[in-house]
Amino acid sequence: MEFSRDAVQQELYERIVAAWRDRPAAPDASEFPRDEWDACGRLGLLGLAVPRQYGGLGADCATTAYALEALGYACADAGLVFAACAHLLAAVMPIVEMGGERLKAACLPDLASGRSVGAGAMTEIGAGSDVFAMSTTAIRDGDGYRLNGEKAFITNAPIADVMVVYAVTNPNHGYWRSSAFVVDGSQPGVSRGAAVRKIGLHSATVGCLRFDDCYVPGDRLIGKEGQGAAVFERAMRWERSCLFAAWIGLMQRQLERCVEVAKGTKRFARPIGKNQGVAFRLADMKLRLEASRLLVYRACWHVDTGDATRLDSSLAKLAVSEAAIQSSLDAIQIHGARGIVEETGIACQLRDMVPGAIYSGTSEMQRDIICAELGL
Repeated sequence: MEFSRDAVQQELYERIVAAWRDRPAAPDASEFPRDEWDACGRLGLLGLAVPRQYGGLGADCATTAYALEALGYACADAGLVFAACAHLLAAVMPIVEMGGERLKAACLPDLASGRSVGAGAMTEIGAGSDVFAMSTTAIRDGDGYRLNGEKAFITNAPIADVMVVYAVTNPNHGYWRSSAFVVDGSQPGVSRGAAVRKIGLHSATVGCLRFDDCYVPGDRLIGKEGQGAAVFERAMRWERSCLFAAWIGLMQRQLERCVEVAKGTKRFARPIGKNQGVAFRLADMKLRLEASRLLVYRACWHVDTGDATRLDSSLAKLAVSEAAIQSSLDAIQIHGARGIVEETGIACQLRDMVPGAIYSGTSEMQRDIICAELGL
């Protein structure tokens, strides 16, 4: 088991960091940053794991995670990072993993380049963490389906061109009751709500999608009818691993900044880092970072070797999401009064990290999964 970057991965990491090093970005932007999105597309970030014949880089899971870690480290706008991850992991990867060749050829080139923005639409108001209690339906109509229902809290929904939508096709078939479809955002029967205001990740637009007798051709089905649960589970393995690699990058940048402050700020004629109250916070931040990094890359390694389990991705997701919140609180304390001043961006980091304990399955759901894997 080897987690160090090879030469190709290191070159990709350095190229991404260099591309963002001198790029100005508002740390708490409130609008979708189209210019930065296009820059992600040019770097290949929006199609990392897409096969090369469809315009992607053909990266494996670990390489995808390294690239997203670089983006999290270099890009000051965590909302953009989150929007790019949602596009790649919740919309693009289901098509890559289980889509037919015609569907891949039709959708992946524009998604990989960023010309199309993707969204993954599973969550509903009445279902929440019980994702398979959804009420959105897809009823057979000739060679296609009629889609009816509403999805909520969908990242990129207000601007998405391509949506991976999960709906009930066989309500009495248990695990096989749902299916996954690729839906064009411009087709009749699709409507969107306004972007909702959130605690953080402001430049990642989130909203609802409504489907009113929306006709979806049969060739837009991902996999086979009844495979919605399988499509979603495979997407979640990528998302709960790779998305949080981006947060490892952010935690690395955050720690480096806090160490600089601890060394450069003096109180009572010595650097504040010489005080155990500050130094021990930094030690804990380093511990959380490295432990989280190991869990993420172990999960990615298992995806690449074909041994991925729910336990791997849930441990990684839980560890990183909660570590990022605690380390953001520590960063505020280390910065003192500057930590709560908006212009420094430190408080913004905390707001951006709080949603991590909710999306991609709440911390409580991850603990539920871990307990189930322990046989409890």
